[in-house]
Amino acid sequence: MMRMKKPRPHASRTPPGQRQLRVAEQVRHLLVEILRRGHFRDPALLESNRITVTAVEIGPDLKHATVFVMPLGGENADTFLAALNRAAGFFRNELAVRMELRNTPKVTFKLDHSFDEAERIENLLRQERVQRDLRRKNDEDEDL
Repeated sequence: MMRMKKPRPHASRTPPGQRQLRVAEQVRHLLVEILRRGHFRDPALLESNRITVTAVEIGPDLKHATVFVMPLGGENADTFLAALNRAAGFFRNELAVRMELRNTPKVTFKLDHSFDEAERIENLLRQERVQRDLRRKNDEDEDL
């Protein structure tokens, strides 16, 4: 009789471990330094000092890193993103030189939409209907 293996939980469902968080933060700091230096051949990256690296998520095996970026002011976001992903090999090589890991993570750049989401939530909270509900909730709490 053959025993079936239990399915492993999906990686995104488990919180990142301490090592993942530490490596992700190190990758973020190094990428900021590399971008600040600005030695690129791609003309789209010549203004790389205008890119903010907001976060890095790294897989449990430390082989893949998703880097969330946002150009200052949100201008030319698609152009910057395409240029960063074209230069992903360059960034990986630079990380390999600076990090002491067995495998350097493959880097993928994505736009950080968290600022847009935060603005959307803030606009919802400013709506009169929501403000009325909040005032009503505060009045009920005071009555207790």
